[in-house]
Amino acid sequence: MPDFHLERDFWNEGRRRVAGVDEVGRGCLFGPVVAAAVILPPTVRDLPDNPAGWPAWLAEVNDSKLLSSARRQRLARFILAEAEAVGLGLVSPAEIDRLNIHWASLEAMRRAVSSLAREPDSLLLDGFPIKDVNYPQRPVRGGDRASVSIAAASIIAKVFRDEAVMRLDSVFKGYGLDRHKGYGTPEHYRALAHLGPTPYHRRSFRLGPKVEGQD
Repeated sequence: MPDFHLERDFWNEGRRRVAGVDEVGRGCLFGPVVAAAVILPPTVRDLPDNPAGWPAWLAEVNDSKLLSSARRQRLARFILAEAEAVGLGLVSPAEIDRLNIHWASLEAMRRAVSSLAREPDSLLLDGFPIKDVNYPQRPVRGGDRASVSIAAASIIAKVFRDEAVMRLDSVFKGYGLDRHKGYGTPEHYRALAHLGPTPYHRRSFRLGPKVEGQD
């Protein structure tokens, strides 16, 4: 389970507003890559190391991939209500095709940090460092399972992206977006072979095997 040992390293340096940053949708065939940045409330600095002493909702925060959709949605409401600041960053499919998914993911994270209503003084990132930011940052592989702040960001980004893609299911019918959320499932590949890509599909991604008679 994630805890606050990474945040505490920054707190011990006198850095109080630590933003956890994470992205979702990197491996999808459809839709934007979405990142979130979360600065948890100042009260977390006074919490004990043992999660048994934390608010119940906070003790449930984990890597969004390990949580059910219902639990993510419930925790997102707590995070939005309690956090000192939350920022979102999106990079469109067209930008992904132009930049490639690695740089697009980092750009989404940079935009999420830039959109925070309160300026952070340090960043904890899942994966890789961000260019063109002026804050001390610490990238952590698997950070969403190590840091509560990063895990909270993963939940916000996942809930936002899933809901956005589900809304597009009524626009682009027949792809099953409400079920697979844009990931490369067999159902999605079959729909692509039959219907072709939409304007929201990432053309630089492999959108399925070539079917007979298709140029």
